[in-house]
Amino acid sequence: MAWSKINKAPLTKSTRRDIPGLWVKCSACQEIIYRKDFESNLNVCLKCQHHFPISPSERLQKFLDPLSFQPCDQDLVSSDPLNFVAKKAYSVQLESYFLRTLQRDAILCGEGTLKGRPVQVGVFDFAFMGGSMGSVVGEKIKRLFERAKEKKQAAIIFSSSGGARMQEGLLSLMQMAKTCTALAQLRQEGGAMISVLTDPTTGGVAASYALLGDVNIGEPGALIGFAGPRVIQQTIGQSLPEGFQRSEYLLEHGMLDLICHRSTLRSRIAQILDILLQKHDLHV
Repeated sequence: MAWSKINKAPLTKSTRRDIPGLWVKCSACQEIIYRKDFESNLNVCLKCQHHFPISPSERLQKFLDPLSFQPCDQDLVSSDPLNFVAKKAYSVQLESYFLRTLQRDAILCGEGTLKGRPVQVGVFDFAFMGGSMGSVVGEKIKRLFERAKEKKQAAIIFSSSGGARMQEGLLSLMQMAKTCTALAQLRQEGGAMISVLTDPTTGGVAASYALLGDVNIGEPGALIGFAGPRVIQQTIGQSLPEGFQRSEYLLEHGMLDLICHRSTLRSRIAQILDILLQKHDLHV
């Protein structure tokens, strides 16, 4: 055992054996998770059930029936109406986020089937400029509601957003009225919308269509509200209740209808569509 007495230098970055991408560390409980197990669990920690972000394509792949999704309005691309320039020009930012996410804007919309039921569905991508809602996002949501109205199908939107997109100024705020108007027209024709609020859903998205669903569903622990808790606390100069603006707090105070784990969301929404079929003249 003489080898055990030899002084050895600690492993350095150049000598230790790293296997990039094989493991995921939970930001909530610090558990180290084998990536394949993590992904098979829909990006949810196996120990504490913390819900991590999930890309639109991954979510749709797990949520809708296999190979049923057909994207819509992919030709819509944001312009730069204000010639907005900060550290980078808005046009440059848009191109960099496209290269990063392979999405042209912060929402992916289309149609597919959920356990055989045709639906119109939209999924936000928080990785694209914080899921901010500009003119293209608002237009895509409006068209989604219009397709749902014309085809008498349910609309389902998974929201994850920091709010209105400041690079488009007042034009981004106009999307709040546009999306709410389109949703109201859908309802006038007997249509229905299921809103799934994921972490985070804030600002102009939360203040418009996202909390106006016929059924509002929160993912566990999702931050949902207009201004963030830190901004509110600094503004009013008071401590906020524990868990303020999280899904569980909103459910307790009547702002959500239910909280649903990502693994059961597909079956739960299919059940809700069956109920809506009895109430609305929907093709589900």
